[in-house]
Amino acid sequence: MAAATRIVGSYLSPYVRKVLVCLHVKGIAYEIDPIVPFYGDDGFSAVSPVRRVPVLIDDAVTLADSTVICEYLDERYPEPRLFPAGAALRARARWIEEYADTRMGEVFVWHLFNQVAIRRFVWGEAEDAPLLKRALEEEVPQVLDYLESQLPAAGWLFGDLCVADIAVASFFRNAAFARVGVDAARWPRTAAFVARALAHPGFDGLRAFEELCLRTPIDRHRAALAAAGAPVSAATYASASPRRGMLAT
Repeated sequence: MAAATRIVGSYLSPYVRKVLVCLHVKGIAYEIDPIVPFYGDDGFSAVSPVRRVPVLIDDAVTLADSTVICEYLDERYPEPRLFPAGAALRARARWIEEYADTRMGEVFVWHLFNQVAIRRFVWGEAEDAPLLKRALEEEVPQVLDYLESQLPAAGWLFGDLCVADIAVASFFRNAAFARVGVDAARWPRTAAFVARALAHPGFDGLRAFEELCLRTPIDRHRAALAAAGAPVSAATYASASPRRGMLAT
């Protein structure tokens, strides 16, 4: 029997969320080791050399990048597809996913969520007030202006829900955790898209676990999630104390 698909990473990570929604779309069962990456042990460093999540471990491979994971899932389990048909549309989907993972990740994770949550609850540090102010006043509007020019008035970017839609929507959960929403009067397409995407069962099914993590101390996440019915793995890469990652943020 093939080993179960295991995902390593917190429900609060937009990159983990992207992969979990793709697994839902594919109908692939999985178990999760819901670690906050800063709390990964030496074994975590071995499977994720830059100490980032998600990591996928199955009977064939161990992969430590959300984009690579989604492409692998689409090649190994071809239906339903995570990418549109045609070279040009697939390239556009990859670009939108890349924009989400890089620019939206920089702004929504490191300049927002990191400031109001990670710095406080992991490192015991105060927020960088000037950085947060710039993110709210300049960077978030720039991101939303671009998305408003790209997102459809109805439905999804390329017909069926695909990895590009999932990648973009994943970051808006972290924006909401930082109490940042989308002004529907200024960015109507984006606001409608976010509401539509986050109502999808793949996203909505994760909401209770995400909110549980937000209100639970990090060292109690595994027990609380298991009690709530999350598919928590028996094995874990968790450690008792945090260490910083290798990549600059």
